Amino acid sequence: MWWGRGLVDATKELNIFLFDTVYTQQILNVLVLVFEGTLMTASAHIITAVIGSGVLSLAWAMAQLGWIGGIIALVTFSLITWFTSVLLADCYRHPVTGSRNHTYSEVVRANLGGIKIQFCGLAQYTTLIGVRIGCTITTAISMAAVKRSDCFHKHGHAAGCHTSNNLFMMIFGVIQIVLSQIPDISELSMLSIIAAVMSFTYSTIGLGLSIAKIVEGAHVKTSLTGVYVGDEVSSSQKIWSCFQAIGNIAFAYAYSLVLVEIQDTLKSSPPENTVMRKATLIGISISTMFYMLCGVLGYAAFGNNAPGNFLTGFGFYEPFWLVDFANLCIIVHLVGAYQVYGQPVYGFVESWCRKKWPQSGFIAREYPIPTPFGSTFNFNFFRLVWRTAYVIFTTVVATMLPFFNDFLGLMGAASFWPLTVYFPIEMYISQAQIRRFSPAWIYMQLLSLLCLIVSLLAAAGSIQGLIKSVQTYKPFQSIS
Repeated sequence: MWWGRGLVDATKELNIFLFDTVYTQQILNVLVLVFEGTLMTASAHIITAVIGSGVLSLAWAMAQLGWIGGIIALVTFSLITWFTSVLLADCYRHPVTGSRNHTYSEVVRANLGGIKIQFCGLAQYTTLIGVRIGCTITTAISMAAVKRSDCFHKHGHAAGCHTSNNLFMMIFGVIQIVLSQIPDISELSMLSIIAAVMSFTYSTIGLGLSIAKIVEGAHVKTSLTGVYVGDEVSSSQKIWSCFQAIGNIAFAYAYSLVLVEIQDTLKSSPPENTVMRKATLIGISISTMFYMLCGVLGYAAFGNNAPGNFLTGFGFYEPFWLVDFANLCIIVHLVGAYQVYGQPVYGFVESWCRKKWPQSGFIAREYPIPTPFGSTFNFNFFRLVWRTAYVIFTTVVATMLPFFNDFLGLMGAASFWPLTVYFPIEMYISQAQIRRFSPAWIYMQLLSLLCLIVSLLAAAGSIQGLIKSVQTYKPFQSIS
């Protein structure tokens, strides 16, 4: 029949089109134009950076703060992060020349200058290193959880099935050594989209398991103020835990340190700050929705005994395959998040070295390597050596200090005030020429002061938790 012959002819044409190298390269070029530097990719980068390992600790944070404090903290941090991210996006272009600033430090140099540049660099890059260590710890916990659940399913629930996390940290490190050869963040668009999908997936699975646990009628204790002070928890422990919980929530929203690098991937038309405002609203809104659901439903499911990682709290038994899949999604997501948070560090070191030794072929020379579909991959020996050493360093530190909640709280406290609040506010005041002691100036300074106090309290709680954990821990012996 005519439609049958037409279908055969169309299929032949499609095969020729798909498998001809020239046409395939045209397809890839079109995909790059469509998917790179757009509102969608910027939103995906934000969601990848925001919805990370921090979501896993929100049920625990809710248990420390209770219904009132937990919900207020989540909403407050989301609003502050959105507000200051908009300010930071407006400061992206140089206030005089209008040229692009490619990194957070360049934005600070253009708008503030002086010693604040060094302060910004120290805060940003220290936090970026810490976040990548946190990604390594979390991924190893999820890998170990998959192995344990399969062991329980095979050998029964009475089996110990304990496993070392160190091997999984090393496996994750090897994967990151390979992926770290991707030259810059602009080439991570597809990886970020995949990672964003994974974050939605495991968060949704966690929500579903929480709802199922609630429907089963599990009798758990919850309260307006969280964990009760009593025989097992002293009043001082309660206070320290609340401070640490605030740090965990702050960490969950810690993406401002890579906002400029994400904005730098956007096309010039429409204006980057306009697109970034929309991307920030989309990213923060979706992230907050998931955070509220995970925190509230996780707390309702586990009560005051909520675990540090709420996915592991569902046990390793049935449905073991669903929990396994959720943990695999965490692994894939953190593979992408590790790269998003790592590229600013890579870019800073490599840019500095190129300026310091411009004639060095080892540092500057790129070797184009042909890849399938007619494209090329630029290989660089310095990139290989330095990035490999950096991944090894973060992996070793993660094996030495595998404390999930304490580490997340400290990283959140360290990054929240300087990078999320202080610098965006100071730069916006400078660029907008807001008069000192005007109502807007006073409001912004009070917000900055309040957030500084919160960050200091969160840091104190996390450091106290780390000290307590280190006292009973043996290095390189992390066991799930």
